[in-house]
Amino acid sequence: MRLAGRTVLVTAAGQGIGRASALACAAEGARVIATDINADALATLAGAMPRIATRPLDVRDDGAVRALADDLGPIDGLFNCAGFVHHGTILEITDADWAFSFDLNVTSMFRMLRAFLPGMIARAGETGDASVVNMASVASSVKGFPNRTLYGATKAAVIGLTKAVAADFVRSGLRCNALCPATVDTPSLRGRIAAAADPAQAEKDFIARQPMGRLAGVEDIAPMVIYLLSGESRFVSGQAVLVDGGVTI
Repeated sequence: MRLAGRTVLVTAAGQGIGRASALACAAEGARVIATDINADALATLAGAMPRIATRPLDVRDDGAVRALADDLGPIDGLFNCAGFVHHGTILEITDADWAFSFDLNVTSMFRMLRAFLPGMIARAGETGDASVVNMASVASSVKGFPNRTLYGATKAAVIGLTKAVAADFVRSGLRCNALCPATVDTPSLRGRIAAAADPAQAEKDFIARQPMGRLAGVEDIAPMVIYLLSGESRFVSGQAVLVDGGVTI
């Protein structure tokens, strides 16, 4: 039980990487607070495992974030997983697109960190370790991809935010790392494939950019979330951790 005795909060836990990570954390002994704006998706986790509690949360609502932090009190682990993938070049990005993606992909993490960090720092003072994992991407400051200008800009910002938080609190016992997957087979990806002019070709194109010849599954990502939230990574902070199937070889 690598997370026994720890309380972990996961955003966007209703599906995809968030859901897989919530289930994996609970399986490793954590008390999991699974949050999502999608009540129907979140309901599928209710009762899935005894240690999972579900709470509706819009991470774009600062009042709701603060209220949840006040209600829950100190936690040991936070996985900021909520995000959105915008498709298009810089010439196709509107001001509204830019504002929405930065609000959801970056500012929501700022809200969560601002609300939960005081309790996490206090908790780290008691236990010696608390951990934040922020969802970034290989599409970021790590590597550029076609039609990912806005997404890549937001995820580069996440990496910068992660490193700054890690540097500020490195002596407190609080760690902060960014998780950088390549292409993961999630409902979000399936939606983007289905929306393409040629879905079959779109899927082939996504697979073709993975040197291992396949998409990542959520089961390839959740173990790294567990590692970064657990004491096993207690000497790891401020890192952009790649789980990319060889994209950056």
